[in-house]
Amino acid sequence: MSWTADEMMTVAAARALRDGARCFVGIGRPSTAANLARRTHAPNLVLIYESGTIGAKPDTLPLSIGDGVLAETADAVVPVPEIFNYWLQPGRIDVGFLGAAQIDRYGNINTTVIGDDYRDPRVRLPGAGGAPEIAASCREVIVIVKQSPRAFVERVDFVTSVGYGSGPGDRAKLGLTGRGPVLVITDLGVLEPDPETAELTLTQVHPGLIQTRRAPRPAGSWRSRRTCAPRRHPRRANWQRSGPSTV
Repeated sequence: MSWTADEMMTVAAARALRDGARCFVGIGRPSTAANLARRTHAPNLVLIYESGTIGAKPDTLPLSIGDGVLAETADAVVPVPEIFNYWLQPGRIDVGFLGAAQIDRYGNINTTVIGDDYRDPRVRLPGAGGAPEIAASCREVIVIVKQSPRAFVERVDFVTSVGYGSGPGDRAKLGLTGRGPVLVITDLGVLEPDPETAELTLTQVHPGLIQTRRAPRPAGSWRSRRTCAPRRHPRRANWQRSGPSTV
């Protein structure tokens, strides 16, 4: 049975979600991955969408964060400011998903502009949305992005969402409460931050790729390190609850 790149990325993301975790979900691959996890190994996964739905259990994949199926199946529907002020910023979300137009070796993400001049960029991207808050405050972040030299760059043109800044210790200096990106899932494999340098390191190659001519180089324009085995199995990820843990 052959798998598409999108299916590989979705399955890898789903396996990273543990039962009972609170997951901040976006539309697209994150929603597909979260609902796959909920329908398989993590039936108690709490899906929280930016539109204000908490504990959504859709039977079909929503077309947008405003899809009625989310409100119809949710445990609660709250105002959008409450999602950010009560749930996200105080650190009540275990894991959040992000995408990226650019990502660098320290997991910093750009979804704002391509080019050196912010006022006159080569490309103006959709922007931040809630991504900076997710990157700052979720206990852990999973990034899903297809691998290419344009996406994986030595240094992002604009820091929309902070990963590990310039290296270890930067998140603490900036007062960011979340751990930052713990997994970067691409169409070729999975990268994780090195515990000493915080640099993204290839830890997994998707099944079937190792025997093909597409066996991945770890990243894009930087020469990333590679390890033979993941430092942890994504399915065994264990979010350490710190601070408020009750609704």
